[in-house]
Amino acid sequence: MIDPAAPVLAVTGLARERRLAAGEGVEAVGAGGNPHRLRQLLDARPQPGCRAVISFGIAGGLDPSLKPGEVVVGTGIVGEEGRRAADLDLSATLLNALSGIGPRVIPADLAGVDTAVLGVDGKAELRAQTGAAAVDMESHVAAAYAGRHGLPFAALRVICDPANQALPAFAAQALTPDGEPDIAAVFFAFARGRARLGDLMRLARDSNAAFAALGKCRTRLGPGLGIPVPSHPVSG
Repeated sequence: MIDPAAPVLAVTGLARERRLAAGEGVEAVGAGGNPHRLRQLLDARPQPGCRAVISFGIAGGLDPSLKPGEVVVGTGIVGEEGRRAADLDLSATLLNALSGIGPRVIPADLAGVDTAVLGVDGKAELRAQTGAAAVDMESHVAAAYAGRHGLPFAALRVICDPANQALPAFAAQALTPDGEPDIAAVFFAFARGRARLGDLMRLARDSNAAFAALGKCRTRLGPGLGIPVPSHPVSG
């Protein structure tokens, strides 16, 4: 049974995403962009303790038409184990709530990966394989967890790095286990010539656009991330 009084579980990667998601009717968790650690964290929960699961945060663009700050509401998650559909009612609710928010909002599949896709060629290949509009490292884990426990699942991801732009190679290691920026790792990469000032400035610009849009989405969605409370307990 799903308890209608339980919170929505927001699954994130970065600490900044987790802080944004948290609030009334929401429990936010994250594992610093590490899918293996995220699986362990979710599996360690004695009971799901939530009424729905939503993947919430930023993503890499795969659809070349998407720009930083534009929003993808997941229709399904494509991973190594195949495609898992998102809950149609929850996805429709999110799309309706975010209508007219400012950034473009589209419904589309997301790709979930265990290893960061940094290069333009890798993004194009993943787009060809999956048809997904964007990629992240948490949605497939969150969708699988929801599926195991019979919970409705949704995803909301905002584009950070667009499809035609590579992420700097150090970006995948520039996080602490809690998902905070690892300033020492960034400085070391810069000092060793593995990061260029232009790359850092572009990444900061795109990240700012993505988080500004994510913040607008969060404000618009309100308590429970906009996911309606069922009037009666439902079977899981």
